[in-house]
Amino acid sequence: MTRKNILVFREIPADQLSRLQAEHSVTVADAKTDRAAFDAALPTAQGLIGSSFTIDAAVLDRAPKLEAISSVSVGVDNYALGELHRRGIMLCHTPGVLDETVADTVFALLMATSRRVVELANMVREGRWAKNIDDEHFGFDVHGKTLGLLGFGRIGQAIARRAALGFGMPVLYHSRRPVDLASQAPQLQGHALHTPLPNLLSQSDFVVAMLPLSDSTRGMINAQLLSQMKPGAVFINGGRGATVDEAALLAALDSGHLRAAGLDVFAKEPLPLDSPLRTHPRVTPLPHIGSATHETRHDMARLAVDNLLAALAGRPVPAQYDLSAA
Repeated sequence: MTRKNILVFREIPADQLSRLQAEHSVTVADAKTDRAAFDAALPTAQGLIGSSFTIDAAVLDRAPKLEAISSVSVGVDNYALGELHRRGIMLCHTPGVLDETVADTVFALLMATSRRVVELANMVREGRWAKNIDDEHFGFDVHGKTLGLLGFGRIGQAIARRAALGFGMPVLYHSRRPVDLASQAPQLQGHALHTPLPNLLSQSDFVVAMLPLSDSTRGMINAQLLSQMKPGAVFINGGRGATVDEAALLAALDSGHLRAAGLDVFAKEPLPLDSPLRTHPRVTPLPHIGSATHETRHDMARLAVDNLLAALAGRPVPAQYDLSAA
C-alpha cells in the first residue's frame, strides 16, 4: 500500500498515533500552538486528523493534495462543508461513541443546576456554612418534573432514558419529525412524546437544547423563544453555544422568568473573562466537557483513526459525514 502524508493537527493518544505511523508518513503539528509547522505541512498533506480548529477555504487552498479530513468530534461546524463537497474532499466524524458520556454530562449539569450543587459546595469551601441551611439555600426537585428536549437524536434519546426511566420524568421532545420509538428507542415508548415547540416550552420544567449548529439553528434560542418557557424553568445547553442568544438568556435570568441555566457550551470558547455568564449567580457554567472522559476521548480518537485509514485506503469508512446537502 502506498504511504501517504498525514497531518495530525491536534494531539491524539499515542497508541492511535502509532496506528497512523505504521501505515503512513505522519507530521504532528498542533494548529493552535505551532501554526508555522502546521502551515508548512499543508501542501503535501493527503489526510488531516484533529479537532477544535477551523478548516476553511483559505486552509484548503494551501492543501491541494488533500483527500480526507477525519475530525475527532461529532460536530462539524469547524469545517467549510460546501468547500469540501466542491473539492471532493471526504469528511469523517465520530458519532455514536460519545452519546452516553455526553448524556451523563448534560444530566449532571441539570441536577447540579436545580440542586445548586456548585454554589453550595463553594459556600462550604469558602467557610460560609455557619449554620443549618434554610430555604434561602434550598434547591428544587428533579424527579417527576417535565423535561423538554430540543433535538432528539442519539444523545437526546440517551438523556430521555435517564430522565424517564431513572427519575420518573415525563419527556417532551421537539424535532423536525417524530422519531419511530418502536424501532429507534423502544425503551422510551410511552415515556417520550413529540410535541409542538410552543407546548413543549410552556409545559417543561427543564428545557435541554441538544441542537446542532446550522443556519436554521444559529441564534434560534432567542428572546421570543425564552419568553415562551414556563416561568421558573431551567435552561440547559449541551449542544452548540451559538444556537443561543446569550444576551437574551441573561435578560431572562435577570428578570426572574428563568430560574437558572446550566451551560456546557458558549458562543465564544473559551468563555471570555468579561462575559457576564461566567459569574452570574443563576448560571452553572462548564468548560465544554460533554465528552471529556479518558475512555470516551480515546474511543473518539480510535474511530477517527479508523475513518482516516479507511478513507486513504479506499475502503468503506465507518463514519463518513454526508456532504451532499452542504
